[in-house]
Amino acid sequence: MSRLSVQLQELRATLALAVPIVVGHVSQMLMGLTDSAMIGRAGTVPLAASAFGGNLFNFFFVLGIGLMIPVAIFVARSRGAEKPDEAAEYLRHGIAVAAGFGVLEMLVMAGLSTQLHRFGQPPEVVAIVTPFFLLFAASIVPVLVYLALRQFAEAMGHPWAPMVILLGGVGLNAALNWVFIYGNAGVPALGLTGAGISTLVSRTIGAVVIFIWLRRDPKVRAAWPRQWFGGYSRARFREMLAVGLPASGMLFFENTAFVFSAIMMGWLGTVALAAHQIAINCASILFMVPLGLGIAVGMRASHAVGAGARDRLRPIAFGVLWFGLVVGSVFALGLAGGGRVIATWFVPDAAVIALTAQLMIVAAFFQMADGVQVIAAHILRGIGDVKVPTVITLIAYWGVALPVGYLVGIRGPWGATGVWVGIAFGLTFAAVFLTVRVARRTRGGD
Repeated sequence: MSRLSVQLQELRATLALAVPIVVGHVSQMLMGLTDSAMIGRAGTVPLAASAFGGNLFNFFFVLGIGLMIPVAIFVARSRGAEKPDEAAEYLRHGIAVAAGFGVLEMLVMAGLSTQLHRFGQPPEVVAIVTPFFLLFAASIVPVLVYLALRQFAEAMGHPWAPMVILLGGVGLNAALNWVFIYGNAGVPALGLTGAGISTLVSRTIGAVVIFIWLRRDPKVRAAWPRQWFGGYSRARFREMLAVGLPASGMLFFENTAFVFSAIMMGWLGTVALAAHQIAINCASILFMVPLGLGIAVGMRASHAVGAGARDRLRPIAFGVLWFGLVVGSVFALGLAGGGRVIATWFVPDAAVIALTAQLMIVAAFFQMADGVQVIAAHILRGIGDVKVPTVITLIAYWGVALPVGYLVGIRGPWGATGVWVGIAFGLTFAAVFLTVRVARRTRGGD
């Protein structure tokens, strides 16, 4: 069988796992997109405040995401080695990490809520953002617990139910927004704070529902923990943190590039911050496709390692990398051609629409690089290679993206567009060097 045929065969298997994961992640992004659209109808200032508060929350959220990645990697590896008891232990320890770290982050965010005026944002934004930010902070524990349970289900080869639960969460969040933002069903109009209440409630219910489903599903019964508390293994925590902490570092470096880009947008004014929020939401929802592909291929790579089939790593990896490049090209055309129309769906402000359309053009240029870098990063995590990719990510975002964005956007003449040009440079750097790393680490099944 030719190399291309083998890659296509592995790609089909990866897509079978990736499709529900992609739909699930798109559903999760739709929750943020729905918030932006519904908050935007309440005014430009609430939309800008949601961008500020949401980006600060994401700073903490991505650290938790990184710590949950070992659940997927080690459960998939245990499944490949046909050790369901090991999979159960990784889930149990992952839930403990999610709960403990989530509580810690919630307390830190509560303290940070008293210092939001120090970020140099418009006064009208700071005046309304605190209740929204605190409600998001309270949602960090249920969302991390949900994430650990979803990682477990997907790594066990059952991604469809988490997808359905996420879709239900989007619908619930939209319905609650209608009640709490605008003041329907006898509830007073709470504006931005209402969006925070909707998010907290929908995330909590999602965590409860997926736990109940997994507990009752006979397909995962052999790998379901027989006890939840006590008897924890320090060695297992260390093993998971050895992967989770560098993974958190990679996500941290990438996310802070976007967080500080949003802060720089705030320095440029409310219009720039609102346009950034719309554009980043649109780019992010498209990003869920390569992200889902990356998660799926990372699990398949980890499964191959557990099954002792390292010779399959290269065709598994490069079939998806080529596919991600094609998908990114298609998305780039859509963003470049439809940016202005898309912006009108969110806000009627002409200045925000015009700037959003410009940012969409820059987003079109980095779609391919963004897709390739996230797929390559998940492949490397799946095979246990996390230290060098973390350094690559640090350089890409803190050494390239932020300095370039500041120089040409804040100090230079390009303004908001320049900040996004910096992001594009950083993503391209990460895509090139992470792909080279994948090629080296999968050569000859090494």
